[in-house]
Amino acid sequence: MDIERKQSELIDHFVKQANAVDASNLAALILEITAHPSLFAFSEILSIPNLAKLKGTQYSSSLEVLRLFAYGTWSDYKRNAGFLPSLLPDQVRKLKQLSVLTLAEIEKVLPYDQLMEELDVSNVRELEDFLINECMYAGIVRGKLDQLRRCFEVQFAAGRDLRPEQLDNMIQTLSNWLGTSDSLLHLIQEKIKWADTTSEANKLHKKEILDKVEEVKKSLKADLELRGHEEIFSESGGMMDYEEDRVRPKRRRQPMP
Repeated sequence: MDIERKQSELIDHFVKQANAVDASNLAALILEITAHPSLFAFSEILSIPNLAKLKGTQYSSSLEVLRLFAYGTWSDYKRNAGFLPSLLPDQVRKLKQLSVLTLAEIEKVLPYDQLMEELDVSNVRELEDFLINECMYAGIVRGKLDQLRRCFEVQFAAGRDLRPEQLDNMIQTLSNWLGTSDSLLHLIQEKIKWADTTSEANKLHKKEILDKVEEVKKSLKADLELRGHEEIFSESGGMMDYEEDRVRPKRRRQPMP
């Protein structure tokens, strides 16, 4: 089963559960969601109206944890650890996996030093084990570990949830792209129209030239045929005169008196 299909089934499952429980059970469900080893998308669950029950209760921090897993990183958690509940080992692993995805969205070549700092890893062996066992085997990233250059070359990374402001930027980007595309399409259509018009003009010009060539050929042919007949008649007349001279009796000379 591919990762996208698995994600979709898990999201549907947890959405149904979150819509049917009270605040205390919502907190427990969020713990299960954020620790689940195969779930890496949370914004759809975060948008469930029933989660509003957590606001102003002792479980309100659970909502912040869910928001952290949807959009944040391990570094974000460390900066706000005083306001958030402690994470279970499975949650820590999950948040570090999500941190790798965030970095992979920004750069396709990730230096080991940057990754070790972001993930709180103390040595290269531990980092490479995490990338292989927890990221590549999980199917969320693919890439090449370059020990010589001390970097991870990203070939594929599953996308993370988009923040609301990112969605607005994406919509604006798409709108700009569509506007540019419309202008480009209009320009292409004009070019095609110009090419068609030019092609028709070239065809007409070529036809005119061919027609003139045919006229010249016909004229030359007619002229040659006419000259040929005239030469034949001329030669025939000359022969007839010669023959007539041969058969015409010659007059005898009269002797001089």
